[in-house]
Amino acid sequence: MAMTWVWTGMVVLSLIFGVAYGRLDSVANAALEGAESAIQLSLSMAGILCLWSGVMEVMNASGLSTGLAKAFRPILRRLLPQACQDSETLAAVSANFSANLLGLGNAATPLGIQAARRMSWGCGGVASDELCLLVVLNTASIQLIPATIASVRAAAGCATPLDILPAVWFASVLSVLAGLASAWLFSHWGAER
Repeated sequence: MAMTWVWTGMVVLSLIFGVAYGRLDSVANAALEGAESAIQLSLSMAGILCLWSGVMEVMNASGLSTGLAKAFRPILRRLLPQACQDSETLAAVSANFSANLLGLGNAATPLGIQAARRMSWGCGGVASDELCLLVVLNTASIQLIPATIASVRAAAGCATPLDILPAVWFASVLSVLAGLASAWLFSHWGAER
């Protein structure tokens, strides 16, 4: 609801200043150009999203995603010991991390919601430390292939949209480590209170 007010305020202010400075035609042209750019970006991103969703389906059919999820299980058992006691929750968390690793945030979201829903059972309406850690790790995900960012760069005319991989890997590892440290500090600080 708050964003509705922000966007409405921006439009109203643009119109007021356009009228005040006699440049309403420029405001209208900018709005039309922005809409055109948004459509072009959406179409190009839809193509890349379809490609990577297809890759994910091939990985699922070949069993590669299951293998990747199994590779995560030892790490996840140490990070989320309570959640990993249930095999379905562990499967959802593993699949979520696999999709995030491949940069498929849109595919990872339903899996993350399913894992969070399963982890929230028995919490009594209060998020457990493990559920908070899942949200932190999901937000600061390590990505091997940043498909969404690459598609935005390709749509903007970049000739080499994946040349940012080392920077993405470095930033992803740092954000996950910072998220783990923060979650650990807050869980211990909360336990002391």
